Amino acid sequence: MTTDNIAIQTIDVHKEYKRDAFRIVALENANLTVGRGEFVALMGPSGSGKSTLLHLIAAIDRPTQGRVLVLGQDLAQLSDSQMARWRNENIGFIFQTFNLIPVLTALENVELPLLLTRLSKKERREHAAVALQLVGLGDRLDHYPRQLSGGQEQRVAIARAIVTDPAIILADEPTGDLDGESAMEILWILSKLNQEQGKTIVMVTHDPQAAGYAGAVRHLEKGQFKD
Repeated sequence: MTTDNIAIQTIDVHKEYKRDAFRIVALENANLTVGRGEFVALMGPSGSGKSTLLHLIAAIDRPTQGRVLVLGQDLAQLSDSQMARWRNENIGFIFQTFNLIPVLTALENVELPLLLTRLSKKERREHAAVALQLVGLGDRLDHYPRQLSGGQEQRVAIARAIVTDPAIILADEPTGDLDGESAMEILWILSKLNQEQGKTIVMVTHDPQAAGYAGAVRHLEKGQFKD
């Protein structure tokens, strides 16, 4: 795989946390390469470092040691404010808990990432509406989270993640709080975004059936890759 075709590369990444007198190693010499347009599932038991790795790739956190290169950018070279701007432009993050703001409509929730751009209010609303249409919620723009099912709330969260047209989508257990039918809908949307729009996707999951939607599966155990 040439450098131009690599979307994500972690090189000998080590991450540890200090809690009082204790040192907790979350990742140890973690090496991961994801090509542009790939859909990769990260699997492993709880506490294996999956979510930690996702946060490092998303520039939400920094490694203790090692390098994280995303879309050719060495994240260590960015200041905190630069990281926030870079993340908003390049990364769409989908959480297990939907993290929607209850007093905002679906449209307003999806519009939030665009508040950091130079788009006009009219343009922001148009972009948000298109994102909601892409996930099948074009008729729910003015609904509040309490008026939506769990699956619909997660679809709003996906629309919010893709509204800035990021190259990379990171999903942390996106179906973990959903029933089987809703989970399938979410996985179908992610698969469609990967296949039709060429989005690079890294998804953390415990579910082998969910992982089956990915083109490749990597296994983490005690902070290290086992394959």
